[in-house]
Amino acid sequence: MKLQKLLSYTRQAVDDYRMIEAGDRIAVGISGGKDSLALLCALSRLREFYPREFELQAVTVDLGYNGFDLHPILSLCEKLEVSCRIVPTEIASIVNHKIPEGASPCPLCAKMRKGALNDAALALGCSKVAYAHHMDDIIETAFLSLIYEGRFYAFPPVTRLEHTGLTVIRPLLYASEAEIKGFQNKYRLPVVKNPCPVDGTTRREYVKNLLGQMNRETPGVKKRLFHAIIHGNITGWPQITQ
Repeated sequence: MKLQKLLSYTRQAVDDYRMIEAGDRIAVGISGGKDSLALLCALSRLREFYPREFELQAVTVDLGYNGFDLHPILSLCEKLEVSCRIVPTEIASIVNHKIPEGASPCPLCAKMRKGALNDAALALGCSKVAYAHHMDDIIETAFLSLIYEGRFYAFPPVTRLEHTGLTVIRPLLYASEAEIKGFQNKYRLPVVKNPCPVDGTTRREYVKNLLGQMNRETPGVKKRLFHAIIHGNITGWPQITQ
């Protein structure tokens, strides 16, 4: 996928759900994965011509795992002229000690990681936080909710965090994971390997594989599922701005 296509998806999402207002200072959560790096590239380019001027601030939460190389992230941020703040934490150690054997560490890790990101965003004077969730993430979340919670839910494009005053936006929701992989390969994004020991063995990975099989057997099923989510009157989902 070319940058122009990624920009088209990003701007459509930003416009449809009015994600960006003039004067916004947006913290972009950078994990080092392809999705967050693609989001940073898209928003850094969008700010050059978007009619509502906004600022960007990259934030990387260092979970404390050995071998997490931050240099590629810092180099990309410098190239894109986006300031980057590294937030050191001991989340890895805390999760390893608090989670009983056999239990998933993901919920606690995610909660602490988001908390650290939000705290940093507030300290840096940001009004919004951009997450790199794409179309596949949203579909997978809906399936996880159906299978394990018995309800139809997916995180919305825009979420107001009342306890902090921050607003979470998801500008990549119209881009598929396959397209983002194509963007990564075309522009040689400096992806940093995920040091998490349970990466690839979670419930989300199971659902990802299930949806992949469904899409192979019934081509186009992912796009139809995404359409159903957008128009499914899910609690918290805003209407598309006309």
